[in-house]
Amino acid sequence: MADNSEWEQWKKTLGGAIDLGETVGISEKRITNIAEKVGTYLANNVQPRNDQERLIKELWDVADKKDREVLANLIVKISDK
Repeated sequence: MADNSEWEQWKKTLGGAIDLGETVGISEKRITNIAEKVGTYLANNVQPRNDQERLIKELWDVADKKDREVLANLIVKISDK
C-alpha cells in the first residue's frame, strides 16, 4: 500500500470542515447529506489518487441510495474523530 500521508491529510481536512459545520450549527444529518452530494460529485468527476480513494469509489459505484447514505455517514465519522 502507498504512503498513507495523503489519506490522513484528506481525513484531517474533511474533519476540519465537519468541525466548522458543527460550530456554525449545521446538524449531523445535514453534514451527512452534504457529504453524500460531495461523494456523488467526486465519484463522477474525480479520479481516485490512492488505494483508499479507489476503494471508496468502488463501494460508491455499487451502492444504492441508502448504502451511499451509510457510506457518507461512516466517512464523516472517521474524519471527525
